[in-house]
Amino acid sequence: MTQTITVIRGDGIGPEIMDATLFVLDKLGTGLSYEFADAGLAALEKHGELIPASTLESITKHKVALKSPLTTPVGGGFSSINVALRRQFDLYANVRPAISFPNTKSRYENINMITVRENTEGAYLAEGQEVSADGETAFSGTRITRKGSERIVRYAFELAKSTGRKKVTAVHKANIIKSTSGLFLNVAREVAAEYPEIEFQEMIVDNACMQLVMRPEQFDILVTTNLFGDIISDLCAGLVGGLGLAPGANIGKDAAIFEAVHGTAPDIAGQGKANPVALMLAAAQMLDHVGQPENAERLRKAIVATMEAKDSLTGDLGGTGTTMGFAQAIASRV
Repeated sequence: MTQTITVIRGDGIGPEIMDATLFVLDKLGTGLSYEFADAGLAALEKHGELIPASTLESITKHKVALKSPLTTPVGGGFSSINVALRRQFDLYANVRPAISFPNTKSRYENINMITVRENTEGAYLAEGQEVSADGETAFSGTRITRKGSERIVRYAFELAKSTGRKKVTAVHKANIIKSTSGLFLNVAREVAAEYPEIEFQEMIVDNACMQLVMRPEQFDILVTTNLFGDIISDLCAGLVGGLGLAPGANIGKDAAIFEAVHGTAPDIAGQGKANPVALMLAAAQMLDHVGQPENAERLRKAIVATMEAKDSLTGDLGGTGTTMGFAQAIASRV
C-alpha cells in the first residue's frame, strides 16, 4: 500500500538536500508518495505566515513528515518554527543518533549512541519570558512535569529494549536545580526500576559532557530534559564528524517529524555544496518508523559504502562532489 508523507523543503540549502534525499528514496522503491507543504521563510513569502494551516492539516492527515532546516533568527525576530511544530503535535521525544562513519574528521571511531531528549517542556517553554522596561533584567521560567518526565524516560527504555541496547543514562542537574531536575531524576529512577534487564546510570550534566569527550564509548542511550538534550546531542554530533551527519526524529503519539538538525546554511544555498547525509539519515529513521526497516538499513549501508569509497563526497567531508552528485553515488549502491 502506498503511504503519503508530508514533505517540507525548508529554507536555505533545504530544497537542495531534500531533492537529493527524495531522489535516493525513490531509487530505494519505498512506495512513498509526497505531499509538499510550506513552512519557514518560503511559507512567509508565499502565504504570509510561517506555518500555514494547510501545512498543519497535511501533517495531521498523513502523520509523518520529512523536513529540511527552517530559519530561526538569533536573539530576536520570530520564534522557532521547529519548537512550534513540536508543541502543535506534542512531539515529546527527540531522538538523535550519533554513529561513526568512515572518512570523516572525527577524533573517534566506533561510536554508536542515541540521545533521547524531552521535547515539549523545560527551559524552552520560556514561561513568563520577559525583559524589564530598562533592559537590565530578563526572566524566563522552567516547568518540568511528572508526566513529561515519565514518558520520555519510558521511551528511552523501550527504545533500548526494541534495539537491543543495554544501558540508559539519565542526565540531570539535580544536585543544584533540586526542583525541576530533581523531579526528572526521581521519575527516571522509578521508571528504571521497571526495566531491571537494562543497566541504569545517572550522571550530572557537566560530568556527562566531560565523559562524552573523554570516553564516549561508555554511553549507549542518554535521556534528559530539553535544554540539556539540545546541547548534548550537538556535542555527540561533534564526536562523529559534525551536524552534517546528524539526523533527528521528533516522535509523538499521533505524528512524527523527521529532520536534518543542522541549519539552513544560507551562505552556500543554491550552490550544490551542501551535504545531504543528515537528511538521508533522518529519512532512514522515518523508514524504520513506517515499518520499512529493510529499506532503512539499505539506505544506511549505501551511505557508509559511498563514504568508504570517497565517491563524490561534498566539501565538508573532504571531497569535491555536489549535493546531487553525492546523492547519485549513494543511489547507485542501494
